[in-house]
Amino acid sequence: MAPAFTPSRPWTVGVELELQLLDAGSLALRDGILPLMDLFPNNPHIKPEFIQNTVEIATPVCRDTGELERALDALCRALREKCAALDMTLCGAGTHPFDRRLALITPLPRYRKIERESGLISHLQVTFATHVHVGVASGDQAVTVMRRLKSHLPVLIALSANSPYWRGYDTGFCSYRHRILAAARSYGIPPSFDDWSAFQRFFDAAHRAGAFHSIHDIHWDIRPRPHYGTVEVRVMDAQSSVADAVTLAGLVRALVWRLARLPADADAPGLPRPLPWWLEKENHFQASRLGLAASFIHHPEGGTRPLAEVARDVIAACAEADAALGQADQRRRLEALMAEGPGYARQRALYGRGGDFRALVRALAARLAGAR
Repeated sequence: MAPAFTPSRPWTVGVELELQLLDAGSLALRDGILPLMDLFPNNPHIKPEFIQNTVEIATPVCRDTGELERALDALCRALREKCAALDMTLCGAGTHPFDRRLALITPLPRYRKIERESGLISHLQVTFATHVHVGVASGDQAVTVMRRLKSHLPVLIALSANSPYWRGYDTGFCSYRHRILAAARSYGIPPSFDDWSAFQRFFDAAHRAGAFHSIHDIHWDIRPRPHYGTVEVRVMDAQSSVADAVTLAGLVRALVWRLARLPADADAPGLPRPLPWWLEKENHFQASRLGLAASFIHHPEGGTRPLAEVARDVIAACAEADAALGQADQRRRLEALMAEGPGYARQRALYGRGGDFRALVRALAARLAGAR
């Protein structure tokens, strides 16, 4: 039975940041979550994930992005200290640039069940993400935001793309994480629902068919979280710094505020309009491939614009939301991110200096620790 939606305080925000556990010497991935969790026995904000080389930071519910940044930074610092005691370090990126090992699954009942049902795919999904939760007032508002936010996914992909390398190869993609996840079920662009009742009917049918056992089994790029009272945006790669993660969370929060307040069937000036499914799918793919250099299909008849221009329009269109939400520095932060380049651009620049993947990973770990 589909759960009821428990409203939360609108526009509150939280982040789940999946970080790579690395051997401090080799900088390869390390299956270190079990001993690490022994050092955090009762901390609800430090969690295991599906694979043992991952740790998830889940912030508390925050009233604004300033509180979010302080919480995420404190959790990262505490986690780094415990990792150091185990001869591990932390890294933020959507994929590890050179590690080639299959994933070792965390031995929890739900994860073991996924492993049995997914076969080899489960051991190949060595990816790391940034998930953003934004509080909304109702289930109807949640699915409305989901429906309207789908056309914005390419902007979020391009700004957050941070996985150009995988298993020692330049993949030719800015966010190769999406291509890895595409092999599995229930990932990618979600379907649209007219209201919460329509989502509940969908979930009940999928549950009876054995497709989903709970909301946790739905891994769409955007999904409702009825127990938390949030819309969860899952499309973005893990970020290499707390500041970048918070900046992108602020953009998601502003978009949710803006889209939730639109009148029915209205378009928001400066924001992408809904498109037929196959065009949204193409925009999604091209953003993962080329990042901000992609072309964005903005018209049902095939008209295109540079995705970087679309991103700037989206940032400008969120000015009212930023002011209302008390995040007045948000535009400056996003413009700085675009000027410096998203994670994929920084990774390629770092690797291009010497062709050394270990030096690249060392730099990513240093950035997470606060160095530039």
